[in-house]
Amino acid sequence: MPIQKVIAFENIPEALEIYRKEGKRVVQCHGTFDLIHPGHIVHFEEAKALGDVLVVTITGDDHVNKGPGRPHFNEKLRCKSIAALESVDIVATVPYPAAVEAINQVRPDVYCKGKEYENSNADPTGNMANDVTAVERLGAEIQYVGSVVFSSSKLLNNHFEHLPEATRSFCRDLAEDFPPETFRKTVEDFAKLKILVIGDIILDRYSYVQVQGLASKNRVLSTRFIKEDTHLGGALAIYRHLRQFSENVDFASIAGTEPWLPALLDKAYIKPGLFLEHDETYTTIIKQRFVELSKRSQELGKIFSINYIDPQYANPSLENRLIGKLAKRIADYDLVVVGDFGHGLMTQKLRDFVQAESPFLSLNCQTNSYNHGYNLISRQYQRVNAFSIDEHELMLDRAKQNLEPEKDLRELSESLGSKVSWITRGAKEAIGVDSHGQTATCVRLENQVVDTIGAGDAFFSLCSLAAKCDLPIALGTFLGQLAGAQAVKIVGNEESVNKAKLIKGGMTLLNF
Repeated sequence: MPIQKVIAFENIPEALEIYRKEGKRVVQCHGTFDLIHPGHIVHFEEAKALGDVLVVTITGDDHVNKGPGRPHFNEKLRCKSIAALESVDIVATVPYPAAVEAINQVRPDVYCKGKEYENSNADPTGNMANDVTAVERLGAEIQYVGSVVFSSSKLLNNHFEHLPEATRSFCRDLAEDFPPETFRKTVEDFAKLKILVIGDIILDRYSYVQVQGLASKNRVLSTRFIKEDTHLGGALAIYRHLRQFSENVDFASIAGTEPWLPALLDKAYIKPGLFLEHDETYTTIIKQRFVELSKRSQELGKIFSINYIDPQYANPSLENRLIGKLAKRIADYDLVVVGDFGHGLMTQKLRDFVQAESPFLSLNCQTNSYNHGYNLISRQYQRVNAFSIDEHELMLDRAKQNLEPEKDLRELSESLGSKVSWITRGAKEAIGVDSHGQTATCVRLENQVVDTIGAGDAFFSLCSLAAKCDLPIALGTFLGQLAGAQAVKIVGNEESVNKAKLIKGGMTLLNF
């Protein structure tokens, strides 16, 4: 017998060897098990009855995808609670997001999941299918157990203080109209949309360095180079987010003819030659940021940036060619999403065209260091169906230092004839208003920030889908905040918003 029940993941095979030599039958259960309740106890007892040795593997803290405030109990406490049960023989934390690695490590004779997983559609992540494949590859069997069912998420949401009261109150009210399964179906329905994304291609280059101090002979910062990564940003990031929710997404933009560019664009799965125009005189935009990993927090420290961008780009021939292509097909789309970064693609002629011809236009008109004070939404556009703006952009547009966020947003929305609009206020909250006089305020859903670059684009992408589907303003704001919560935990635009994680996080928060 092992000296202790809680063991390291890598020690599982050795711990099980003695049992296997004795011909014992090994059973495995896997999950988060955030709050141990009677349903879990019965689940483990019924699993143990199928064999001789019960191994429980739990998802490590860093890989729990149940939204903010989760796990409520850290992995050490979860292991300790499970190990206290008589039916359990071994407990280990799994340093992976799914169960496949745990199954391969334990190599069980029987793998047990809750009865709710007998329906393959019950798992929004789709991971259960991978579990089944892994178990079958080992020649093991799968059993669905648990005659008593409770929900850890529902218990935590109703009886614990793992969420700020503002978040809990918002989610409880939203859950009255959108309980978990309704929320899931609503998000799944985005797949029906045919979407066109128009906007500037930006490549986000992250140069990781370690600051060594000031050079001894002059006052210049000295750093040591570590590594470099390049991500698909700008409107390409919006495109990649939306492709998670619908396969019917096309992309329109311009790019240079740099030899290294095609390999990067291939990662975005853009249909070649559709609306992507190349110009050998155009410099594909690169925003290079020199960053340092913080020793005090998860957030990246940004030191310096360099932009590779044409000072004044104009190509009337290419502009006309792109508009001509768009004119033939733009009416076929349900939703046109414009990411106007003010870097040259969105000329006045193209802006006028999308406003006049888009069946439903959702806009994000951004202010940045390149266009500061020039790319204001009310100066560049006269009609949109939906838009998202950040607090600084609204201040510039309204020429006000002290905003009244809801009032100023509503005034701007009415001037543009917008059905819905949003303002993001960084770490504070997001506010949404609609043309029916409704307002929704949702505080941020993630406190552990790695990088805020790209979070606004993620928020805007989901809000655009909600706007086109005419969802209530509260749900649209919630979806935007869920996307932003994922994005702030990702460096730049290294990854897109993950649909399965968004659904699971939303369903967890709405489980009352």
